[in-house]
Amino acid sequence: MDVEMAHNVIKGVYKTEKCVDLISKENKLAFIVNSNANKQQIKEAIELLYGVKVIKVNVLAGIKGKKAYIKLAPQNLANELATKLNVI
Repeated sequence: MDVEMAHNVIKGVYKTEKCVDLISKENKLAFIVNSNANKQQIKEAIELLYGVKVIKVNVLAGIKGKKAYIKLAPQNLANELATKLNVI
């Protein structure tokens, strides 16, 4: 996967109060993703774009679009990445 394709998979960061709680409690971040993307593509795109190790990807498809909850490896702190992405 190249960077352009990764940007097509990841549309942006999902910012809510619940997501901020997930950052500190569970080391997770939420992203809005392409509706055609699968878990493997999402994992590869996050690892390529942000240089972190992804442990698990949970996908939620709703009326407003598709969201992916990303659990990061313990050595990658979600709050550090969230700060870079201006979530917190």
